[in-house]
Amino acid sequence: MNNNKPIQLSPSSLNLFKECPLCFWLEKREGIRRPPPYPYALNAAIDTLLKQEFDNYRKKDESHPLLTSHNVSAKLFSNQELLNEWRSNFKGIRYYDSELKATLFGAVDDVLEFPDGKLAPFDYKSTGSSNANIYDRFQLQMDVYTFLLEKNGYSTLRKGYFAFYIVNKENGFGDRLPFKKEIKEIKTDPSYVPELFRKAVILLRNDKPPLHSPECKFGHWFKQAANF
Repeated sequence: MNNNKPIQLSPSSLNLFKECPLCFWLEKREGIRRPPPYPYALNAAIDTLLKQEFDNYRKKDESHPLLTSHNVSAKLFSNQELLNEWRSNFKGIRYYDSELKATLFGAVDDVLEFPDGKLAPFDYKSTGSSNANIYDRFQLQMDVYTFLLEKNGYSTLRKGYFAFYIVNKENGFGDRLPFKKEIKEIKTDPSYVPELFRKAVILLRNDKPPLHSPECKFGHWFKQAANF
């Protein structure tokens, strides 16, 4: 990678950096990626349908029933055109660090606007698990979104919200996929994001590759394969 090549990192990039510096370096600098997981086409389809559903309520300037039923006193972010840009994997909501000469960006699912004008990132999650679990990567995702909103001049609630659609396996299929619906609220902390971003960018500009994280299963597999 040429050191002058623009660096653009996302929450998933920073999560990979935290998991394993070498896997991150290989992917972002050399284009060598981990073997991809099985494609979650059904989850992607549900995500598309949820965006359409929430956008219909946004267009009518109505609160979504899920927000109302969980006593979330917010409305959906009203600027559909801007939200479409923030949702785009090719644009997203962005922050360019002029000192690092690098960009941090994220593609949000949605944004909530509270009565005091403060914003909060709002993410849709669908799962076949029995419980709605908040994983570390979800926390990082919301922390980065909060950071990006603030860097773009918005006041935030320092909270993030998840709309979980959990497959209900209790009453059969009936040609429709039944869901239990939950809203999960978490506190967000963007304070560590600039330093994490800085360290990731500096690593990418280093010609010498780092080591695998001791916990990286791909590093273990590589060592085992090297012994054959």
